[in-house]
Amino acid sequence: MTRVLVSGGTGYAGRFIVEHLLANGYKVTVGGRTAPEQGFFSRDVAFVPLRLDPDADQIEAFDHVYYFVHAAFDHMPGKYRGGEGDDPEGFRRANLDGTVRLFETARDAGVRRCVFLSSRAAYGPQPSGTVLKEDMHGKPDTLYGEVKLQAERSLTSLCGHGFVTASLRATGIYGPAGPGQRHKWAGLFEDYLAGKPVSPRSSTEVHGDDVARAVRLMLELDTVRINGEIFNVSDLLTGNREILSLLQRATRCPHPLPADGDTAACSPMSTCKIEALGWKPGCLELLRATIGQLA
Repeated sequence: MTRVLVSGGTGYAGRFIVEHLLANGYKVTVGGRTAPEQGFFSRDVAFVPLRLDPDADQIEAFDHVYYFVHAAFDHMPGKYRGGEGDDPEGFRRANLDGTVRLFETARDAGVRRCVFLSSRAAYGPQPSGTVLKEDMHGKPDTLYGEVKLQAERSLTSLCGHGFVTASLRATGIYGPAGPGQRHKWAGLFEDYLAGKPVSPRSSTEVHGDDVARAVRLMLELDTVRINGEIFNVSDLLTGNREILSLLQRATRCPHPLPADGDTAACSPMSTCKIEALGWKPGCLELLRATIGQLA
């Protein structure tokens, strides 16, 4: 079996990646600050200490590792945009400098492929209704987006025949959380079920399992099709009204739904590039099944 090191594997997005790779025959090592609790994953996984520290020599973590999936991110709990709190320099040092050091270490250790979990925040604000495509010039307006964009560029600069790289710009990852964790809509569901007012909101969303399938695609496709490339990973343009209407149907809750959000002001993400490689999202059927499960 091929060994994959997944940084941030116990995180919200990372857990989907680990579980998917395990289910598809990969030997997975999770890298992070602390080892996962017993039973956190459906199967036992190896663990190596790994941190976002540009001064740390961590090459031993990559012993016998063929693929590296970098999903770790250091931020204030519950926040990505604004996740730097009152320490922007520390945030940049960990998430940009620390990330680039891990990319370089993976290459030097002989890792053959590296997949980076980036974000739609790398695009920054665009005119209303603009379809986001990978060849657009990114203009992030948050430190989070700036760090993701710069990390993408650093990884691309390292790519070569012996070190294949790809970045995935994911958006609004949803799905069931791991043991002891809350899913991303837990607070929204609680407010609606308690009869509290909910604001209209529109957003782009993608299930964590779909993100994980995109990661595996990057590990398995021919080098020439992915090396040095960036791919959008997105599914639905939806919002609080549609999400809560599915919850209402599952729970028969009588509370009124919020108004429709302004979807025309949103910028959907084109996924033509990754779909041309064989990837397909779960769409409304998966959203409906997931909300029924979460309910």
